[in-house]
Amino acid sequence: MASSPFLGIAASITLLLVSLLLMRFFPLNPPPPTPPPPPAPGLFTAQNLALYNGTDDGLPILLAILGSVFDVTKGRSHYGAGGGYNHFAGRDASRAFVSGNFTGDGLTDSLHGLSSNQVKSVVDWRDFYFRTYIFVGKLVGRYYDSEGNPTKYLKGAEAKAARGAQLMEKQKNEEAKLPTCNSRWSQEEGSEVWCDNGYPRLVQRPLEMAITGKVSKRCACFTEDELNQPGLEVYEGCDHLSKLCRL
Repeated sequence: MASSPFLGIAASITLLLVSLLLMRFFPLNPPPPTPPPPPAPGLFTAQNLALYNGTDDGLPILLAILGSVFDVTKGRSHYGAGGGYNHFAGRDASRAFVSGNFTGDGLTDSLHGLSSNQVKSVVDWRDFYFRTYIFVGKLVGRYYDSEGNPTKYLKGAEAKAARGAQLMEKQKNEEAKLPTCNSRWSQEEGSEVWCDNGYPRLVQRPLEMAITGKVSKRCACFTEDELNQPGLEVYEGCDHLSKLCRL
Protein backbone atom coordinates (compact mmCIF):
# COMPACT_ATOMS: atom_id res chain seq x y z
CA MET A 1 0.00 0.00 0.00
CA ALA A 2 1.62 3.28 -1.17
CA SER A 3 2.09 6.01 1.41
CA SER A 4 0.30 9.27 0.83
CA PRO A 5 2.51 12.30 0.08
CA PHE A 6 0.38 14.27 2.55
CA LEU A 7 1.56 11.98 5.35
CA GLY A 8 5.20 12.81 4.58
CA ILE A 9 4.46 16.54 4.56
CA ALA A 10 2.58 16.27 7.86
CA ALA A 11 5.47 14.37 9.42
CA SER A 12 7.96 17.01 8.31
CA ILE A 13 5.82 19.81 9.73
CA THR A 14 5.44 17.92 13.02
CA LEU A 15 9.22 17.42 13.24
CA LEU A 16 9.83 21.11 12.57
CA LEU A 17 7.37 22.17 15.27
CA VAL A 18 8.95 19.81 17.79
CA SER A 19 12.42 21.20 16.94
CA LEU A 20 11.23 24.77 17.41
CA LEU A 21 9.69 23.92 20.77
CA LEU A 22 12.88 22.19 21.92
CA MET A 23 14.99 25.18 20.86
CA ARG A 24 12.67 27.53 22.76
CA PHE A 25 12.67 25.65 26.03
CA PHE A 26 16.15 24.07 25.79
CA PRO A 27 18.40 26.58 23.94
CA LEU A 28 21.85 25.43 22.84
CA ASN A 29 23.55 28.38 24.57
CA PRO A 30 21.45 29.33 27.60
CA PRO A 31 22.08 32.84 28.98
CA PRO A 32 24.12 33.11 32.17
CA PRO A 33 22.02 32.90 35.33
CA THR A 34 20.91 36.20 36.78
CA PRO A 35 22.33 36.77 40.26
CA PRO A 36 19.70 36.63 42.96
CA PRO A 37 18.50 40.01 44.18
CA PRO A 38 19.23 41.25 47.71
CA PRO A 39 16.92 39.71 50.35
CA ALA A 40 15.08 43.05 50.69
CA PRO A 41 15.45 46.53 49.20
CA GLY A 42 18.74 47.95 50.44
CA LEU A 43 19.67 44.83 52.44
CA PHE A 44 22.36 42.28 51.58
CA THR A 45 23.41 38.94 53.00
CA ALA A 46 27.05 37.89 53.05
CA GLN A 47 26.33 35.25 50.40
CA ASN A 48 24.60 37.77 48.14
CA LEU A 49 27.30 40.42 48.57
CA ALA A 50 29.99 37.87 47.64
CA LEU A 51 28.60 37.74 44.08
CA TYR A 52 29.72 41.33 43.51
CA ASN A 53 33.41 40.71 44.10
CA GLY A 54 34.71 42.11 40.83
CA THR A 55 35.26 38.82 39.02
CA ASP A 56 32.26 39.31 36.70
CA ASP A 57 32.59 42.35 34.42
CA GLY A 58 28.83 42.34 33.93
CA LEU A 59 28.12 43.03 37.60
CA PRO A 60 28.84 46.07 39.77
CA ILE A 61 31.57 45.82 42.40
CA LEU A 62 30.39 46.21 45.98
CA LEU A 63 32.12 46.27 49.34
CA ALA A 64 30.98 46.82 52.90
CA ILE A 65 32.57 48.58 55.85
CA LEU A 66 30.90 48.53 59.27
CA GLY A 67 27.93 46.97 57.48
CA SER A 68 27.41 49.87 55.04
CA VAL A 69 27.50 48.67 51.42
CA PHE A 70 29.01 50.82 48.65
CA ASP A 71 29.17 50.55 44.87
CA VAL A 72 32.86 51.01 43.99
CA THR A 73 32.53 50.06 40.32
CA LYS A 74 34.07 53.34 39.18
CA GLY A 75 37.25 52.15 40.87
CA ARG A 76 37.27 48.83 38.97
CA SER A 77 40.99 49.13 38.23
CA HIS A 78 41.59 48.99 42.00
CA TYR A 79 38.71 46.80 43.22
CA GLY A 80 38.29 44.48 40.24
CA ALA A 81 40.04 41.15 39.67
CA GLY A 82 43.78 41.65 39.96
CA GLY A 83 43.40 45.10 41.54
CA GLY A 84 45.34 46.09 44.62
CA TYR A 85 42.14 46.44 46.69
CA ASN A 86 40.24 43.46 45.30
CA HIS A 87 40.47 41.75 48.70
CA PHE A 88 37.86 44.25 49.96
CA ALA A 89 35.35 43.51 47.18
CA GLY A 90 32.30 41.36 47.89
CA ARG A 91 32.72 41.34 51.67
CA ASP A 92 32.96 43.37 54.86
CA ALA A 93 36.63 43.42 55.82
CA SER A 94 36.44 46.38 58.20
CA ARG A 95 39.35 45.21 60.36
CA ALA A 96 41.76 45.05 57.42
CA PHE A 97 41.40 48.79 56.81
CA VAL A 98 43.59 49.40 59.87
CA SER A 99 45.33 46.06 60.48
CA GLY A 100 46.86 45.70 57.02
CA ASN A 101 46.19 41.95 57.18
CA PHE A 102 44.56 41.17 53.83
CA THR A 103 44.58 37.37 54.06
CA GLY A 104 42.66 34.67 55.91
CA ASP A 105 41.24 35.73 59.25
CA GLY A 106 42.39 39.28 58.66
CA LEU A 107 39.56 39.84 56.18
CA THR A 108 36.89 40.06 58.84
CA ASP A 109 34.35 42.61 60.03
CA SER A 110 35.26 42.05 63.68
CA LEU A 111 36.96 44.95 65.47
CA HIS A 112 37.54 42.99 68.68
CA GLY A 113 40.72 44.04 70.46
CA LEU A 114 41.33 47.20 68.41
CA SER A 115 42.17 50.43 70.20
CA SER A 116 39.84 53.42 70.20
CA ASN A 117 42.17 55.17 67.75
CA GLN A 118 42.04 52.20 65.37
CA VAL A 119 38.24 52.01 65.58
CA LYS A 120 38.11 55.74 64.87
CA SER A 121 40.21 55.11 61.76
CA VAL A 122 37.70 52.49 60.54
CA VAL A 123 34.85 54.97 61.06
CA ASP A 124 36.88 57.58 59.17
CA TRP A 125 37.27 55.11 56.29
CA ARG A 126 33.51 54.56 56.25
CA ASP A 127 33.04 58.33 56.03
CA PHE A 128 35.47 58.40 53.11
CA TYR A 129 33.35 55.87 51.22
CA PHE A 130 30.19 57.85 51.91
CA ARG A 131 31.89 60.90 50.37
CA THR A 132 33.53 59.13 47.44
CA TYR A 133 31.30 56.24 46.33
CA ILE A 134 27.61 55.34 46.12
CA PHE A 135 25.91 53.99 49.23
CA VAL A 136 23.60 51.16 48.12
CA GLY A 137 22.45 49.43 51.31
CA LYS A 138 23.29 47.56 54.48
CA LEU A 139 24.79 44.16 55.19
CA VAL A 140 22.70 41.99 57.50
CA GLY A 141 24.93 40.55 60.20
CA ARG A 142 27.19 42.05 62.83
CA TYR A 143 26.27 45.71 62.32
CA TYR A 144 22.68 45.62 60.99
CA ASP A 145 19.81 43.30 61.80
CA SER A 146 17.42 41.69 59.30
CA GLU A 147 15.34 44.87 59.20
CA GLY A 148 18.31 47.15 58.60
CA ASN A 149 18.45 48.54 62.12
CA PRO A 150 21.88 49.20 63.69
CA THR A 151 22.97 46.56 66.22
CA LYS A 152 24.68 47.05 69.56
CA TYR A 153 28.01 46.28 67.84
CA LEU A 154 27.69 49.23 65.46
CA LYS A 155 26.60 51.55 68.27
CA GLY A 156 29.50 50.33 70.38
CA ALA A 157 32.02 50.85 67.57
CA GLU A 158 30.78 54.39 66.92
CA ALA A 159 30.86 55.21 70.64
CA LYS A 160 34.42 53.88 70.93
CA ALA A 161 35.49 55.92 67.90
CA ALA A 162 33.95 59.06 69.42
CA ARG A 163 35.76 58.36 72.69
CA GLY A 164 39.01 57.98 70.75
CA ALA A 165 38.49 61.36 69.09
CA GLN A 166 37.86 62.98 72.47
CA LEU A 167 41.00 61.43 73.98
CA MET A 168 43.13 62.53 71.03
CA GLU A 169 41.88 66.10 71.36
CA LYS A 170 42.53 66.03 75.11
CA GLN A 171 46.06 64.69 74.58
CA LYS A 172 46.70 67.37 71.96
CA ASN A 173 45.64 70.08 74.40
CA GLU A 174 47.74 68.60 77.22
CA GLU A 175 50.83 68.35 75.03
CA ALA A 176 50.37 71.94 73.85
CA LYS A 177 51.16 73.01 77.43
CA LEU A 178 54.68 71.56 77.08
CA PRO A 179 56.85 72.85 74.21
CA THR A 180 57.84 70.08 71.82
CA CYS A 181 61.52 69.55 71.05
CA ASN A 182 62.96 70.49 67.69
CA SER A 183 64.34 67.56 65.72
CA ARG A 184 66.25 66.83 62.55
CA TRP A 185 68.05 64.00 60.79
CA SER A 186 70.93 63.90 58.37
CA GLN A 187 72.94 61.05 56.95
CA GLU A 188 76.13 62.55 58.34
CA GLU A 189 74.92 63.50 61.84
CA GLY A 190 72.05 61.07 62.34
CA SER A 191 69.13 62.19 64.53
CA GLU A 192 69.23 64.95 67.07
CA VAL A 193 66.75 66.83 69.25
CA TRP A 194 67.16 70.21 70.89
CA CYS A 195 65.34 72.94 72.74
CA ASP A 196 65.62 76.65 72.03
CA ASN A 197 64.48 77.33 75.58
CA GLY A 198 64.92 74.59 78.17
CA TYR A 199 66.27 71.06 78.10
CA PRO A 200 65.05 67.99 76.14
CA ARG A 201 63.46 65.19 78.12
CA LEU A 202 61.49 62.09 77.18
CA VAL A 203 58.06 62.10 78.77
CA GLN A 204 55.30 59.50 78.59
CA ARG A 205 52.13 60.44 76.75
CA PRO A 206 49.55 59.98 79.52
CA LEU A 207 46.56 59.09 77.31
CA GLU A 208 48.36 57.02 74.71
CA MET A 209 47.48 53.66 76.27
CA ALA A 210 43.76 54.48 76.16
CA ILE A 211 44.00 55.80 72.59
CA THR A 212 46.26 53.30 70.85
CA GLY A 213 46.63 50.46 73.35
CA LYS A 214 50.39 51.14 73.56
CA VAL A 215 52.74 53.17 75.73
CA SER A 216 54.75 55.83 73.93
CA LYS A 217 56.94 58.81 74.79
CA ARG A 218 57.69 62.15 73.19
CA CYS A 219 60.37 64.79 73.53
CA ALA A 220 59.40 67.94 75.41
CA CYS A 221 61.33 70.96 76.65
CA PHE A 222 61.57 71.78 80.36
CA THR A 223 63.12 74.69 82.21
CA GLU A 224 65.84 73.96 84.75
CA ASP A 225 63.52 74.37 87.72
CA GLU A 226 61.12 71.78 86.20
CA LEU A 227 63.70 69.02 85.79
CA ASN A 228 62.99 67.46 89.19
CA GLN A 229 59.50 66.38 88.15
CA PRO A 230 58.95 62.59 88.28
CA GLY A 231 58.74 60.70 85.00
CA LEU A 232 61.26 62.79 83.04
CA GLU A 233 63.93 60.77 81.22
CA VAL A 234 67.28 62.05 79.96
CA TYR A 235 68.29 60.75 76.55
CA GLU A 236 70.99 58.08 76.79
CA GLY A 237 74.43 59.58 76.33
CA CYS A 238 73.14 63.14 76.71
CA ASP A 239 74.39 65.49 79.42
CA HIS A 240 71.90 66.42 82.13
CA LEU A 241 71.93 70.10 81.16
CA SER A 242 72.60 69.78 77.44
CA LYS A 243 70.17 71.60 75.16
CA LEU A 244 70.97 69.29 72.23
CA CYS A 245 71.02 65.50 72.29
CA ARG A 246 72.23 63.24 69.46
CA LEU A 247 70.38 59.93 69.27
